[in-house]
Amino acid sequence: MPPVHEARRIRLRGHVQGVGFRPFVYRLATEHGLSGYVQNQLGEVEVVAAGPAESVDNFIDGLVDEAPPLSSPSLAEVTDAQLPATTEFRIIDSLADADAQIFVPPDYFMCDDCRRELGDPSDRRHGYPFINCTQCGPRYTLIETLPYDRPNTSMAAFPLCPDCEAEYLDPSDRRFHAEPVACAACGPQLAFERAGRETIAATADALVAAVAAIRDGEIVAVKGIGGYHLVCSALDERAVARLRQRKRRPAKPLAVMVPVAGDDGLDVARRYADIDAVAAELASGPVRPIVLAARRTDCALAQGIAPGLDEIGVFLPYSPLHQLLLDALGGPVVATSGNISGEPVLTDNDEASRRLAPVADAFLQHDRPIVRPADDPVFRRIAGAMRPIRIGRGCAPRELTLPWRLAAPTLAVGGHMKGTLALAWERRVVVSPHIGEMDSPRSLDVFEQVAADLQSLYGVQAERIVCDAHPGYTTHRWAGRQDLPVEQVWHHEAHASALAAEIDRPGDWLVFAWDGVGLGRDGTLWGGEAFLGRPGAWRRFASLRPFRLPGGDKAGREPWRSAAALHWECDASWQAVQDGDGLARTAWQKHINCPTTSAAGRLFDAAAAIVCELPVASFEAQGPMMLEALCRTRRDAVDLPLVEDDGGILRSDWQALLPVLDDASRAPAQRAEAFHASMAGAILAQARAARARHAINRVGLCGGVFQNRFLVEQAQAMLEADGFDVHLPALLPGNDAALSYGQAAELAAREVQNNG
Repeated sequence: MPPVHEARRIRLRGHVQGVGFRPFVYRLATEHGLSGYVQNQLGEVEVVAAGPAESVDNFIDGLVDEAPPLSSPSLAEVTDAQLPATTEFRIIDSLADADAQIFVPPDYFMCDDCRRELGDPSDRRHGYPFINCTQCGPRYTLIETLPYDRPNTSMAAFPLCPDCEAEYLDPSDRRFHAEPVACAACGPQLAFERAGRETIAATADALVAAVAAIRDGEIVAVKGIGGYHLVCSALDERAVARLRQRKRRPAKPLAVMVPVAGDDGLDVARRYADIDAVAAELASGPVRPIVLAARRTDCALAQGIAPGLDEIGVFLPYSPLHQLLLDALGGPVVATSGNISGEPVLTDNDEASRRLAPVADAFLQHDRPIVRPADDPVFRRIAGAMRPIRIGRGCAPRELTLPWRLAAPTLAVGGHMKGTLALAWERRVVVSPHIGEMDSPRSLDVFEQVAADLQSLYGVQAERIVCDAHPGYTTHRWAGRQDLPVEQVWHHEAHASALAAEIDRPGDWLVFAWDGVGLGRDGTLWGGEAFLGRPGAWRRFASLRPFRLPGGDKAGREPWRSAAALHWECDASWQAVQDGDGLARTAWQKHINCPTTSAAGRLFDAAAAIVCELPVASFEAQGPMMLEALCRTRRDAVDLPLVEDDGGILRSDWQALLPVLDDASRAPAQRAEAFHASMAGAILAQARAARARHAINRVGLCGGVFQNRFLVEQAQAMLEADGFDVHLPALLPGNDAALSYGQAAELAAREVQNNG
């Protein structure tokens, strides 16, 4: 008896566009002998498949179980359909406007198939530094406009040769509609440049010249997928020192790229860092981020890689160009962002040649334009999971959902530091890659470009803007200049809402939002807050004892000011104060440029200034990072009394910590450990008070301070041992990069509550 034929209509959602999903469906249907079609529609893919019932069922199972690694499909609906008139299976054109809600994929690392071809002397793409297919290569950084077709990308200037065109048009080929597809005959080429010398234009020769320069101890600016890296040997102490001197980056850690070796690619990395299984899975996976890991005691890397710290950032090559460089060098290189400090990574050949000339000895360029920058992402293991410190190439744009539906499309512009912005509509939010600090003209230029790009790429026009309430933030002022309604969200409430929206649990929270400083509702600088409630209805429950910051913003760069202020607040002296002329003390006494703060970050700065003898920081959070690096074991905590102030806010009093921090008879590590234990104890005491008064059991930890692993893991262990349910952010950084998402979440929650 012949098999019964049936036809099914299948709708799939998720990441199913721009990731080679339609060719996969075509091949899977062909394998099962089915007829029908696959088509991109609004935010989803529709499939009609006809054939023997068992084959159709197996096909439907395979759509999810065997999906390409870069896709994440989910079955939205399966219904009966009419048998198609044809016996073929086809890929048909997308519906008109089907790209209006398209998933814009990030830039992907080189897949295993392309890597094999890259190293195969018999393959026509052997050694070609821009090899790619539907499963890998640039996406976000080369898309000019939608729909995502080659003429709408920066590859439009590279007409396909006959061989590439044949692959591009063949549904059975893995390069079917791989928009960046190219080869040495038709695609981008490398060039090696030195100031005042003839350019080496041949790709193979340019690569050889770059390798030779790095081996000779030179610094080479290498143009990658989303911007430039400044590259030198990570084993050469003098080269590293020279890079630091030229970039004016005396102490900030430098990332290290290592050659691929071993089953998971990380054998070389393990010579320098202790990489556990959780970190290894991420480091060798599709994102290929910079992973922070403990530096081995026998690490041969230059000491100047991460001075004063016990961790280094390592990552694997993610593009064919980087793969070829590292294979040729056979050893690790510094690969730090090619930018001016705090700005977005540079992308344009001429601008990079001009602005990086004081730093780089030479340039390894290519002629594929980068449409928008994407810096490398950074992850750190905290509380058992790899958590993002910075999102960028490979994991951004990052898509999230909201628990509540927005009334109108909204552009959320974040804060001032670690800038991201988010485009939000209905329940969908797209968070941009890391932009940088918003205090330079170029940062603002890139910010404006990304704001326009997100709206164009996703086909969504913002009808309003939501920003931080601080009137001095560049993003706040920019919002006010646009011809759109503006909503404001308080800094730390955005932090709390970002965490609560990501976790999305019913009921109230106690959320600790600890960071540097942000403007609070009372006009002071908050940063050590505990909020009760939920998005749209937060109230401040507890905080830290406030103190006045001499010099205001200067205190962020000069930790001695926070240390001095704590002592002055307690009528004590501090011998290491950097106030030789007494002007800071006088200003503090007269309340001149001395804003009041409750910021936990400034307490960590003060502790670092005292314990680590760091009066001035050369980069943000240098002191707290050095303080954490001293810690090895848990110490007994100093009890910080919890006192209710006149406004009904519970305040943890840090004064009892000063004698411990000042006790030079104790080793720096002991003092650092006691400080961390005491701050964790303050969190537990505040949580207990919230539970006693309001029966709250769910606790969240967010804000940049909670990227301190030693603090988080102590606090979490203490809270969980006491019966609390503890949560940390996992999809976005806990720092200010999450503010844009939190602003959108807070606004959506307000609207739901206001509408009943």
